[in-house]
Amino acid sequence: MEKGKIIELYRKMLEIRLFEEKVFELYGQNIVPGTIHLYIGEEAIAAGVCSNLRKDDYIVSTHRGHGHCIAKGARLDMTMAEILGKKTGYCRGKGGSMHIADFSVGMLGATAVVGAGIPIATGAGLSIKLRGTDQVVACFFGDGAANQGTFHEGINLAAVWKLPVVFICENNLYAMGTCQSQVMLIKDIAERATAYGIPGVSVNGNDAIAVYETAEKAIKHARHGNGPSLIECKTYRHKGHSRFDPATYRPKEEVEEWLKKDPIQNLKRQLLEKGYLLNAGMAQIEREVNDIIEKAAQFAIDSPYPPPEEALENVYA
Repeated sequence: MEKGKIIELYRKMLEIRLFEEKVFELYGQNIVPGTIHLYIGEEAIAAGVCSNLRKDDYIVSTHRGHGHCIAKGARLDMTMAEILGKKTGYCRGKGGSMHIADFSVGMLGATAVVGAGIPIATGAGLSIKLRGTDQVVACFFGDGAANQGTFHEGINLAAVWKLPVVFICENNLYAMGTCQSQVMLIKDIAERATAYGIPGVSVNGNDAIAVYETAEKAIKHARHGNGPSLIECKTYRHKGHSRFDPATYRPKEEVEEWLKKDPIQNLKRQLLEKGYLLNAGMAQIEREVNDIIEKAAQFAIDSPYPPPEEALENVYA
């Protein structure tokens, strides 16, 4: 992987991390309605996958979707405004944190329903095949979704019809508070790909370069008409499932061990070892990204809330 791409990967991951930290800060000030599901700790997956996608490719996201939106190119100011429930947000403040969509960059939407994005991704893949384009769909979901019927039905159909979909399981080991080992006898969710006759691979989801290279192969496989793949990215969320979750179900030693595997720190070390960036260069990128995040936050704070009379506009019934 060339120097420029790795540095851009680092910048994008830092953008996601600092954005999420700002959202956490604003939530503490009681200006974010509802709840939030932060992507902190999983940045390497969204950045690694989406760095391989074109603007006209599609992604389908989850309740933990801010990172996916940012990685696919969504505007930070409109994303932040939507999270704050403001009229200038992507869904005019009506979708909030868990339902952001930006069709202009191929972001088909986040959904709060576990596993619900998988058949949507399969449908998008079918539309690509019927239209005869060479686009690809990247479908993100968690380990909990891998036990939903939509997982089996959506992937099976995509396999039978050889649709250009890459299914990415972000396995952070816990579906809310339920550990994977309590509900699955298999160690690797990627093993399930065998049942559908498609490629399946498990990768270190905290290694951005490994995720990038794995996704690159799967996306080329799909783009060339060879059908779907299943990629399992093993990772760990640094926060609880949602803002109010203290995550006391996770052993302290386990948390400490995973925090040592921080994906951003991992990539920092690799950049330094390769001599691609010095500490001063990293500090410069962080200052630039921080400035962008602060401006996005201020835009959202200064934006108006949608007026009550707009409540029934843009609603399908």
